[in-house]
Amino acid sequence: MTEKYPHLFSPIKIGNVEIKNRFAMMPMGVFSKRMMNPDGSYSKDGADYYIERAKGGTGLIITGLVPAISWLGFPHICKSPETYIENQKYLVEGIHKYGAKVFIQITAISGRSSPHPGDPAPSVMPMVWDPTKYSREMTKDEIKQYIENFAKGALYAKKAGIDGVEIHAVHEGYLLDQFTIANFNHRTDEYGGSLENRLRFPIEIVQAIKQTCGQDYPVSLRYSVRSYTKDFNRGALPGEDFVEFGRDLEESRIVAKMLVDAGYDMLNCDNGTYDAWYWSHPPVYMPQACNLEDVKEIKKVVDVPVICAGKFYNPDIAEAAIANGDIDMMGMGRPLLADPYLPQKIMEGKQDDIRPCIGCHQGCLSRIFQSPLTEKDICCAVNPAVGREKAYELKPAKTKKKIAVVGGGIAGMEAARVSAIRGHEVDLYEKAGDLGGVFIAASSFDFKDEDRRLLAWFKKQLADLKVNVKLNTEFTANDKDGYDEIFVATGATERKLDIPGLDSPNVSYAIDTLLDKKIENKNVVIIGGGLTGCEIAYDLAKKGCTVTVVEKTETILNAWGLCAANYNMLVELMEYYKVRIIKNAVLDKYEDQVAYVTETIKNYPNVAGRAARIPGVGFGEPMQHKIPADHIVVSVGYTSNKELYNKIKGDNVHLIGDAVEPENVMGAVWKAYEKAMNI
Repeated sequence: MTEKYPHLFSPIKIGNVEIKNRFAMMPMGVFSKRMMNPDGSYSKDGADYYIERAKGGTGLIITGLVPAISWLGFPHICKSPETYIENQKYLVEGIHKYGAKVFIQITAISGRSSPHPGDPAPSVMPMVWDPTKYSREMTKDEIKQYIENFAKGALYAKKAGIDGVEIHAVHEGYLLDQFTIANFNHRTDEYGGSLENRLRFPIEIVQAIKQTCGQDYPVSLRYSVRSYTKDFNRGALPGEDFVEFGRDLEESRIVAKMLVDAGYDMLNCDNGTYDAWYWSHPPVYMPQACNLEDVKEIKKVVDVPVICAGKFYNPDIAEAAIANGDIDMMGMGRPLLADPYLPQKIMEGKQDDIRPCIGCHQGCLSRIFQSPLTEKDICCAVNPAVGREKAYELKPAKTKKKIAVVGGGIAGMEAARVSAIRGHEVDLYEKAGDLGGVFIAASSFDFKDEDRRLLAWFKKQLADLKVNVKLNTEFTANDKDGYDEIFVATGATERKLDIPGLDSPNVSYAIDTLLDKKIENKNVVIIGGGLTGCEIAYDLAKKGCTVTVVEKTETILNAWGLCAANYNMLVELMEYYKVRIIKNAVLDKYEDQVAYVTETIKNYPNVAGRAARIPGVGFGEPMQHKIPADHIVVSVGYTSNKELYNKIKGDNVHLIGDAVEPENVMGAVWKAYEKAMNI
């Protein structure tokens, strides 16, 4: 397939370092104590994670960030130079073994995007995670220390055999980005004011590195072309008309050229800030290659290699952009988590075998933010072996067995796939006429192409592995004795509500709604503000419906593992399409195309932080709503189906997926994988 993609598989030079192809692994946080040593180098597990991507054909590996300074107990690159240099040899040798190159990303850390109030920023500003608290202004002595440590860190990386470094970041609204943006930087010294002054910090960093490591040592810069930010904690959606609070495209062209003129050898580009996090970490709702048009503008003004990243996994788009001279490299993060062999499969013409990233962030970004950053490892919802490549490697079973998998949803297909890879004989029973279970409905949104690709991928893997798929076939208790091991993946059924009027033909439950796309230009009330209910609300509002979401709790989107990038974008999309949300509310009845809803007034803070009463209604008192409703959609969750399991349970019967408890894709895949890998 190199003939089909000659530019993708052509070499390129970054400074004097030649990269064998145009695939670059984007930096993603690898913070855990298991994967990173106290000196900022990678442990064997951490190195193996990167080496696996090099083995899979990626030409340039850019590691996750390592701080230049001591911060919140994180490892940092200047802590112990001697052990750092020694410990990185395994990483360097492993990546070079497969003809790839490795850059280490060094960071100035977070500024106002830190979880720790009072961390230094260019100016006093509201913190991202808690806007009631503020950063403090960084001193000039601190700036000088950062610059010195960047130079030292780059030198240690060079001595360890690392091929180059990347500076993090005039990107994503992190500390250096905050210095460059006028609305974030209110300093009156030489690091604030004019554009030249605001760029002084990242420019002095690259100058110090070049002076310390030599002019020929490559230095990349992680760079956000546009901020897509309307205000503190307010992002701008694709296509939205807004006034840029951060860096706009006109200024970005100037900034990029100034940074390259100062000595940066490559720009690694995307968009966004922490205030518009869904640009830097594009969720499922983002269009494919969402940053490409902006990055093209930067390539017009610089003469160094430019990487484009951001939901960028289609080789046809990348090949055309590189051939046209619009960009130089295809940057991928999460797609290389989902499938580390993505470049190799493209080269071999096996694109249908690429396991897709579904944009959920459940196993990667969300996971590392669920606890102290040094506790949880980066991983992937659809690939449980990420970050534990050796421990989770699938090995042939010592004893080959006959296995039944009951249920062809995500968990059932994963159990069947893993079992077959390990050499077992597998029969998969599915009582419906197609594989996928409730995921068929969940993947039906027009913005869930990758979910549909995942379903197609599973079906192909099962066919290639010669799993005996029995569609329209129900497994009964009498079939148990024919198998050594049985996986029960019978899923869950939708919860029903016993409320007057819900037997109307104008009422549908979530699955039927998703499988029937005929609701347009109507007044719709959705009962249930979970992830499915809110996605339906966004989808219907986009199709011209007037939508109200009724949620019985104080918050919507109470989905475990939902990343802030996904949450924020979906909330802002619903706001943009004028979805009305009523919380602490229940449906009393549906009658004559009117939904009668009772809301309990609890606490509506005004801008001053004081509770504002609705006239005539006291706290804790009910408030009645009569909402026009041509259609009601009910999305109130699922109940596990354990009926078969309870009939046949035993030591050789394994309950998996939603049949254990309703959960997300990551839970279904991981538990199925972990059980099947040990049988």
